[in-house]
Amino acid sequence: MSAFSILALASSGLAAAGCLQSIAGAGLLTRFRRNERRPVPLKTLPPVTVLKPLYGDEPLLEEALESFCTQDYPQIQILFGVRDHDDPAIDIVKRLQARHPHLDMQLVVNPAVHGLNRKISNLMNILPFARHDLLVISDSDIHVSPDYMRHIVSALHKPNTGLVTTLYAGLPAHNTVVQMLAACQINHNFLPGVLLSRYLGRQDCLGATMALRRDVLEAVGGLEALLPHVADDALLGRLVRQLGKDITIADCLTWTTIGEPSFADLLSHELRWGRTVCTLAPAGYGASAIQLPLFWATLAILFQPHALWPLVLFACVWGLRILTGLIINRAVGSRLLWPLLLLPARDWLSAAIMVGSASGTRVDWRGQTMHVSPHPVGPPQASQLSPEG
Repeated sequence: MSAFSILALASSGLAAAGCLQSIAGAGLLTRFRRNERRPVPLKTLPPVTVLKPLYGDEPLLEEALESFCTQDYPQIQILFGVRDHDDPAIDIVKRLQARHPHLDMQLVVNPAVHGLNRKISNLMNILPFARHDLLVISDSDIHVSPDYMRHIVSALHKPNTGLVTTLYAGLPAHNTVVQMLAACQINHNFLPGVLLSRYLGRQDCLGATMALRRDVLEAVGGLEALLPHVADDALLGRLVRQLGKDITIADCLTWTTIGEPSFADLLSHELRWGRTVCTLAPAGYGASAIQLPLFWATLAILFQPHALWPLVLFACVWGLRILTGLIINRAVGSRLLWPLLLLPARDWLSAAIMVGSASGTRVDWRGQTMHVSPHPVGPPQASQLSPEG
């Protein structure tokens, strides 16, 4: 047997394994959505402060922020923070305040920069205005359902819970090819992968929602402990776990806006994410290549271009991926079918991103160029993230 035949068989084996993972992930997501229920009723619903760091006007920003203003929850304080007095997000916040005058909403404008992570620096400017001890930190591009806050608070009351996070799906701002490619990565690779890793025992914090009590935040060193790190969500989760506390996933799904206007923006975003994850967990990131069965099936064709079986394998893998894709789309509320035709291109793009992620540490984030390096197990150190230059 030639070397190319062996490589083709190895690629087909990885493609088959990826198909099994795709089936398992789609099944776990369907079960999660089916079991999504009304939150456990509590005797009292404690007041909550939501911290929203903002930076400029983003696609669907007003819709995302308004979803927090329409919560079925009795007492919420929402704090918005920006660095500049001319930030376009300020006008959106003012419109929300005008539409919801009964809500406790406040805009904090503070140019102070406390460290390299501008998001955490912004949160540090907001936190002194928080009046409640239950804190929900949520990214600006997150859309939630009206019962989101009840789910978060219910999860925080589960035994030994120190941090609550949420799953999130991709919500394209427009039905462009670029944004559909980004949505495929989140919905068909990332989301099922998170559920599968959770099923296998991992407890990761996802930055879409980071909810915790004030005393837990103080116990891990406060927001200051996260300043030197670009992956603040991963570090916060790690520090909470070091306290012996659990990271609980709330029984609700959220959606993140996908607004990349160009292919270059998509590459920059995914390289930042990939290089961060690759640096934090290189073995796990490398193993995630199994999530790309169409990539491996294509390699089998390239290794055996004159054989029929690789073509049959590719057709079967693509058909299975379309089937699991339909199941996932139904679970996340997407009705578009044509993006499933992009799955082969998506797998090859993801493979290229993985190669690029392994070959460098530079990330571009919110106008900053930085280098990310592994987080220590012990107390955070300021050298873990350095600016370019």
